[in-house]
Amino acid sequence: MSKGAKIGIVLACVLVVVGGIYKFFAGNYNTMVSLEETVSSAWSQVDNQYQRRMDLIPNLVSTVKGYAAHESQVFTDIAEARSKAGGVVNVDSSIVDDPQKLAEYQKVQNQLGASLQRLLAVTENYPALKANENFLALQNELEGTENRIAVERKRFNDAVQTYNSFIRKFPANIVANMNGFEKKSYFTAEAGANQAPKVEF
Repeated sequence: MSKGAKIGIVLACVLVVVGGIYKFFAGNYNTMVSLEETVSSAWSQVDNQYQRRMDLIPNLVSTVKGYAAHESQVFTDIAEARSKAGGVVNVDSSIVDDPQKLAEYQKVQNQLGASLQRLLAVTENYPALKANENFLALQNELEGTENRIAVERKRFNDAVQTYNSFIRKFPANIVANMNGFEKKSYFTAEAGANQAPKVEF
């Protein structure tokens, strides 16, 4: 075999090895980027549903006030809970990189949900309110929103699980560690918070 042929074989082998390494790193990196974007997209859907719930509250409170104006403590509680939640809605997806911030976000949203449940419990004492068309429409919207929140939280957790599993498995974890891909936090609701509030009467 001539010297030129040997050099050609060596160069071909080097190219195959370099191509394989590039494909390994590029393929894993691109997959991680796609999975991370899926997590971000799922987070934005969770946040959108919480924002939808926030937007429903003023109309719901206004309708209930028309029938139960003397229930001032309930209205104060829900106003305070909504105010606290107002400081954390529309948080970008980087929150899932910080377990403490995500836990605080969840705590505030759970408090708002509990305040809504108390508001809806008050309405049981007002038959005329329960028959009010505006209240019934708002109640239906709230029920639908709470169901969507539960669905979007599950989708978010599924996306996080897929991402976390991928970046932790060998050999993809090598690429993840080299490029700063870190484990994301799951949405972990308080006990009983995985059930949508009962809003039908």
